[in-house]
Amino acid sequence: MATTASVRPPLLRQGSEKASLLCKPKQRASVRRRSFTARASSNPVSIPKQWYNLVADLPVKPPPPLHPQTHQPLNPSDLSPLFPDELIRQEVTEERFIDIPEEVAEVYKLWRPTPLIRARRLEKLLGTPAKIYYKYEGTSPAGSHKPNTAVPQAWYNAAAGVRSVVTETGAGQWGSALSFASSLFGLTCEVWQVRASYDQKPYRRLMMETWGATVHPSPSAATESGRRILERDPASPGSLGIAISEAVEVAARDADTKYCLGSVLNHVLLHQTVIGEECLEQLAAAGDVPDVVIGCTGGGSNFGGLVFPFMREKLAGRMSPAFKAVEPAACPTLTKGVYAYDFGDTAGLTPLMKMHTLGHGFVPDPIHAGGLRYHGMAPLISHVYELGFMEAIAIQQTECFDAALKFARTEGIIPAPEPTHAIAAAIREAMECKRTGEKKVILMAMCGHGHFDLASYEKYLRGDMVDLSHSDEKLQEALAAVPKI
Repeated sequence: MATTASVRPPLLRQGSEKASLLCKPKQRASVRRRSFTARASSNPVSIPKQWYNLVADLPVKPPPPLHPQTHQPLNPSDLSPLFPDELIRQEVTEERFIDIPEEVAEVYKLWRPTPLIRARRLEKLLGTPAKIYYKYEGTSPAGSHKPNTAVPQAWYNAAAGVRSVVTETGAGQWGSALSFASSLFGLTCEVWQVRASYDQKPYRRLMMETWGATVHPSPSAATESGRRILERDPASPGSLGIAISEAVEVAARDADTKYCLGSVLNHVLLHQTVIGEECLEQLAAAGDVPDVVIGCTGGGSNFGGLVFPFMREKLAGRMSPAFKAVEPAACPTLTKGVYAYDFGDTAGLTPLMKMHTLGHGFVPDPIHAGGLRYHGMAPLISHVYELGFMEAIAIQQTECFDAALKFARTEGIIPAPEPTHAIAAAIREAMECKRTGEKKVILMAMCGHGHFDLASYEKYLRGDMVDLSHSDEKLQEALAAVPKI
């Protein structure tokens, strides 16, 4: 695996001047950072006017990202080959709230606010005294939570004069969201989709193409990173780390192209907090306070988006829920990974981030929850996990699909494979309440529907789905390649 400076494209500028990006950057006159007017009063919940930044309220700030060549703290300006200035500012800021631009808020109105639903029929099936709520993000045009950040990322790029954006996608939810958002703001969009999901989910690819995107299976022959992987393993199922390498390589070499990321980074989790901010208001209207908040985790955007506003309330002493992240047993980043500086991609092109990692060379088995097949975890989520503010568990995919059928046959929604992990954990929690008689309030993130994942359901219903786990030998090999910082 090549990670030396000699094989990296000029992604990050060594010795670049430290930009004053912690201050508000200059932008084109068309960019307005104003609050918007909420929906009509007939709606019981208003769309948030601001995104929330958890970093502002943490007693210990997270470690900084490092330059991949110098191993020194990254200057914000080092990120300019990849991101527009406003997204870099959001990545590094410690401001508590960031105003949502009016143009972004107008697009949010296509599907926000999203519903908070009490799962009464599931409660009845389980015979539990617990209350189960789920925040359903499947009402967005792309069918998941991903447009919450795709829309602002596309808008900030368009406002900065960028013409093209590139990205990676696993199951296709993020690629679909960015394709949709790019079509609204006149951007060309190119997507590298993990090969395993590209083959499993052809309709996700068609969805992206319908919105005008070009989609490549990853690893591909279109990039140096992809060609190196294919030389070693022509049948590689790919991974999010590999797909990120390919997209970042293209962004770094094309001056009018920027990179968009669907998870992991601070500004992505920031945008997703519209989920939790709405949910706080909705639960208050229902007269309930959660005892436990549950979400699936791959890179962390869905989990952080729901949890961070509730974590703020807990840090302020206004409530005291437990927070549980649920990951696939085949890619157990939080439960089996190490907390260390590592690359966010397989080829070693990105900055080094302090996160829980299985090693940037780790390629998970091709489970059906393609959006959770990432070797690392969002640095901010990794940090709060290290602070002891949350828990993590790993669940096998057959238990998750069993839970999904219970959910679909009571609540009527067929979940995407990713949130089936949260459903399985919520059912475990509810059954424990049945045993103890506790009347807990359980809140879970239902981050998207599974209408394009029915081949996975077919495999489970036919009895062909098997549980996949990580190889200890493969894991140790990948961990050995983690940089020693």
